[in-house]
Amino acid sequence: MTEGKTEPANIGQLRVALVHDWLTGMRGGEKVLEAIYELVPDAKLFTLLHVPGSVSPTLESCQTSTSLIQKLPMSATQYRRYIPIFPWVIEQFDLDCFDLVISTSHCAAKSVIPTGRARHLCYCFTPMRYAWDQFDAYFGSKRVGRIQNQLYREIFSRLARWDTATSGRVSRYVADSQHVAGRINRYYNRNATVVHPPVDTDFYYPNDSDRDTYFLVVSALVPYKRIDLAIEACRRTGMPLKIVGSGPERERLQTQSGADVEFLGARSADEIRALYRSARGVLLPGEEDFGIVAVEAMSCGTPVIGLDRGGTTETIIEGISGVLVKQLTPDSFAAGITRTLASPFDTQAIRSHALRFSQSRFIDTMRCCIEETAHAQTLNPEW
Repeated sequence: MTEGKTEPANIGQLRVALVHDWLTGMRGGEKVLEAIYELVPDAKLFTLLHVPGSVSPTLESCQTSTSLIQKLPMSATQYRRYIPIFPWVIEQFDLDCFDLVISTSHCAAKSVIPTGRARHLCYCFTPMRYAWDQFDAYFGSKRVGRIQNQLYREIFSRLARWDTATSGRVSRYVADSQHVAGRINRYYNRNATVVHPPVDTDFYYPNDSDRDTYFLVVSALVPYKRIDLAIEACRRTGMPLKIVGSGPERERLQTQSGADVEFLGARSADEIRALYRSARGVLLPGEEDFGIVAVEAMSCGTPVIGLDRGGTTETIIEGISGVLVKQLTPDSFAAGITRTLASPFDTQAIRSHALRFSQSRFIDTMRCCIEETAHAQTLNPEW
């Protein structure tokens, strides 16, 4: 973090546990976790799985407890195969000595069991996406076959019921976007405070380098990100595409790519910043819960082409910071690329918009949420 030293939250002598789904890379969720950890630096971290060396030095230095998943075969790369046992595993964490639990959850972390005296603040990236709106992207019949699809459908139907049934274990929800707050209300019948994720706007800033001809994707290579649409849209417009990221979809995506698509794998923050600065635009073809990549790119003065639904509607201003695409099709994203190339985007106007999502704003707002939750005599019914 580069915006100065973070002062810890005022929580007195409370013992704090942080719970995160898994640590296998430094993506948006891990950046949120890192920022929260700096507010509660004495917290102990619990996670289903930790791949050593995969996250920032700050998170690597945490006092961390892992679960049974850590010891299972191929868990470092095939952990999603073990999702059916996540409910049992997440409930095995012993949190009896903690007064405050802060979970950062997109799968099962929000369902840990705190003691009756403890408060549980959940920063929710989304209700369990595999069990709700992203089931077909991961386990549809075209991906796993008809028989396995039916098996997984039964498993995840049960997981969805468990996800809803355990929503009451949380004292207060914080959502990363209005879009996710709506999903929390729909699936859990709970309100959520919206605190947009932190973006290091001091680190991500424009420079005077000329723009290159390529478009850019920075993403985990997983089904719901719909990287295939970005590849096809660039092919139809004749634009080169660079893809930063790794994941289970890489091999499949490479088979459908031509010579103008370059897979760069994992890259350092410095390298990604340089790519943002020289790209003509950044593509986010999937439905994002929030989309930290969009704000990182905009902080560098680069326009973003994203789907006109989900979290990107809260970050992209049409014609100012990027282009919103109405339909989830290659033709629509190809048209978005064409509009971007023809539009006179102003670098400083794009960056000014991105500053609304700075780390300092996140830190200040989350500190208030943590202190309010920890010190409240009774739970606020508006939470």
